[in-house]
Amino acid sequence: MELRQQALQVLCSADPGEKVRAARELGTAAASLPVSQAAPAATLPVPGRPQRPALVHAARVPKRSPFKPEGLAALLHAIAHIEFNAINLAADAAWRFDGMPREFHLDWVRVMAEEAYHFTLLQDHLRTLGYDYGDFDAHDGLWAMCEKTKDDVVARMALVPRTLEARGLDATPQIQEKLRNVGTPAAMRAVEILDVILRDEVGHVAIGNRWYRWLCEREGYDPVAHYGVVAAKFDAPRLYPPFNEEARLRAGFTNEEFASLSSNARDA
Repeated sequence: MELRQQALQVLCSADPGEKVRAARELGTAAASLPVSQAAPAATLPVPGRPQRPALVHAARVPKRSPFKPEGLAALLHAIAHIEFNAINLAADAAWRFDGMPREFHLDWVRVMAEEAYHFTLLQDHLRTLGYDYGDFDAHDGLWAMCEKTKDDVVARMALVPRTLEARGLDATPQIQEKLRNVGTPAAMRAVEILDVILRDEVGHVAIGNRWYRWLCEREGYDPVAHYGVVAAKFDAPRLYPPFNEEARLRAGFTNEEFASLSSNARDA
C-alpha cells in the first residue's frame, strides 16, 4: 500500500494505541513506499478519535495546580492531547495535499511518527500516576485550524506548524520551570520528557518553515507579507511574548520574521 493511503489510515484510526502503532510503523517504512499523485478518498471520519476525552470549549477546561498530584496529571494530559492532535495534523498533511514533492509527504510522515513517540512517553508517564489519556476534558483548537486550512496548503504550512505548533517552542520552557518548582520525581520526569519534545518540535517547525518558503517561492509570494494575509484570512491567534528566540531561530525563522513577530506583539 502506498504512503498517502497509509497516512490516511493513521488519520482515521480512532483507537490511540492503534494510531500510535500505525504511525510509528509507517515512519519506519516510509522511505521505501511509493507516493501517489492524488490523495485517496477518505471513507471514515477525519480525524478518528476515541470517545474520551470529552472535547469542550477551551475556557471550560479546568485549571489545576501542578503542585497537586491530580493537577500534575491534568497538565500531562493536556500536553498528551496536543501530541495526539499533532499525530493527526501531520498525517493529514501527508495525506491531503496534491501537487507536492515526494519529500513533502516523507517529511510529514516522519513528523507524525515522532509525535506518536511523544504521545507514548506522556501516556506512559500518566499511567504511572494512576491516570490515562481520556481521563480529563480537552479542547479542539489545533484541529480547528487544520480544518480551516484544508483547501490551502500555503495557509496550512503558515498557520499550523509555524504558528500553533511554534507556540510550543515558547511555552515549553515556562512549563518546565513550573515543573522544576514542583520538584517531585514525577514532575522531574515530565521535565525530561519535555526536553525530548522540545528538541523534536524545533525540527517539526523547521519543516513547516521549509515548505512554507518553498510554496511562497512557487506561488510568487513574499513570505513575511503573505503570512499576514493568511493570518487575517483564517483568523489565526495572535502570538504573545515571551518568545523562545533561540529555538525559533534554530527552527528556521529569519531575523526579519522574528522582528515582525515581536512588533506585532507590541502592537497588540
